[in-house]
Amino acid sequence: MRAQSGAVLRRLARRLADARSGNQPLRQLSSAAAAAAATGDERREGREEEHGWQWKRAALGAGLGLSLLAGYAATSRRAHADAHAHPGASPSDPAFQVPARVDLPVYKREEVKKHGKGSERMWVTYKMGVYDITDFVESHPGGDKILMAAGGAVDPFWALYAQHKTIDVMEVLEGLRVGSLDPTEPAPVHTADASDPFSTDPPRHPALIVNNPKPFNAETPPSLMMDNFRTPNDLFFVRNHLPVPKTDVEKHRLRVEGLGVGEGKEVDLSVAELKKKYKEHYVTSVVQCGGNRRADMQKFKKVAGLMWEGYAISNAKWTGVRLRDILIDLGVDPADERIKHVHLEGADVDPTGKPYGASIPFEKAMSPEVIIAYQMNDEDIPADHGYPLRCIVPGVVGARQVKWLTLVRLSDVESPSHFQQKDYRAFSPSVQHGEELDWNSVPSIQDYPIQSAFCLPASGTTVDRDSATSLPFGPVVLAEYSFPKDGTVDVAGYAWSGGGRGIIRVEVSPDGGETWYSAEMEQDPDQNQDKMWAWTLFRASIPIPEGAQTMDLVVKATDRSYNTQPETAAGIWNIRGLLHNAWHHVEVKIRG
Repeated sequence: MRAQSGAVLRRLARRLADARSGNQPLRQLSSAAAAAAATGDERREGREEEHGWQWKRAALGAGLGLSLLAGYAATSRRAHADAHAHPGASPSDPAFQVPARVDLPVYKREEVKKHGKGSERMWVTYKMGVYDITDFVESHPGGDKILMAAGGAVDPFWALYAQHKTIDVMEVLEGLRVGSLDPTEPAPVHTADASDPFSTDPPRHPALIVNNPKPFNAETPPSLMMDNFRTPNDLFFVRNHLPVPKTDVEKHRLRVEGLGVGEGKEVDLSVAELKKKYKEHYVTSVVQCGGNRRADMQKFKKVAGLMWEGYAISNAKWTGVRLRDILIDLGVDPADERIKHVHLEGADVDPTGKPYGASIPFEKAMSPEVIIAYQMNDEDIPADHGYPLRCIVPGVVGARQVKWLTLVRLSDVESPSHFQQKDYRAFSPSVQHGEELDWNSVPSIQDYPIQSAFCLPASGTTVDRDSATSLPFGPVVLAEYSFPKDGTVDVAGYAWSGGGRGIIRVEVSPDGGETWYSAEMEQDPDQNQDKMWAWTLFRASIPIPEGAQTMDLVVKATDRSYNTQPETAAGIWNIRGLLHNAWHHVEVKIRG
């Protein structure tokens, strides 16, 4: 079994050696055979022309890991779904099926669960196969990301990274096999419980970091955030206030009414009518929870609310129709001074039957970037994110971007919804716990302030001073890669500012803010600094200070209006822990 795995790895190692010797350019190696290299290069050139420069990804690897790295080197992060397989091969071919193995033991899923992360031997399953990955983890090109699946199925993760579905990788996997799942054991079946309003919620990806199960709230794993400029739908953070409603696209209607709508022009639009009647547009835009990084503010002083770490933020391509096109079609005058606000309501309701609601300023609603979306990353919007309709309001806090949209109402006052009137308002640091809150004394949050945070490395990571310390960026590795010099640490993360204010620089520090280095930035090439709705991804290799045993890594960003992040939470602390955007710190330990 180990010999079979070793043979495949040695074959991949020879391909890497050929590339280094000039027989095959390293940048053309694909995750399948060398015969696919030309196709991969053509695809990559097209993507580079479309998206501009790409990151030079670094990956830890030696021995087995370096061999496998050759199999991934030509894969673009921005096109993670393109599998570079052998010509004519597909995952439905026999080579991609798990063979029957009567020579190996049979296990039930409960037994596999005992071999989760931290156990002496760590197992995963793929289809009906059971595999021991313990000795493979250090060699995995994606680092320890594979441990997210330990004790369970690796299938949901591979669905995100189609580069795994090559004949070579399947052979490596089979070499790690220790058994099969019991074919007589029925697959887990989720049944609805009439007494539990959350029992009909959709299934979720196991990699999501669950903050609260009911209503479901979960963050994107930071170790996976850098793998895609547009966050895969399955990994997009989830913020639900109520149970996910069951919606039928054929029956779903969007009611548009209110002040300024022409007499008799109030309308109930089906999804099909929206698509047929109005021109389609798309925008790549961030959604960020108002409580993102609340856990950091809690370290400064106690706050109330879900303890989001720093990854209740994601970026996606949203496709739909402009809200302004609908309103103008119904006779609304963009210059009508009577209209101040646009109310939005969703199909999700509380136990009293009241729907989730919010409102945005009329001026913002008439901006071209605000759309009624029906697609997310070129697929129907998933249930957790608003299927079949969501109002996308770029640059604005996520709480106003109403999911399962059923109502648009123009008004001279804000929405009376609890979530507009008595939530998502940030009080002064002078307001303390236990005091009566005057909700009318502060405005509702709309545009988000400037934000940035590290995704990699994780706090508490130990690195060797005298060896390469580049971070594993997962099974998706860009066309070119290099190893950093000894004595440096690679850092990576995101930055974003609301209101369309583009990020003009990201700076990182190895010593708590005494010394600063500029980071490389990746931004949406179709957006400019004055209308930048997508996030900025950053990366830098920074030197380890001489003699340091620990590093206090810090990141801060500056936007187009030259807003920058405060050093501490002292001046922005509020009892609800909202809009925390002080410098983000990560401690790294130095060995050697």
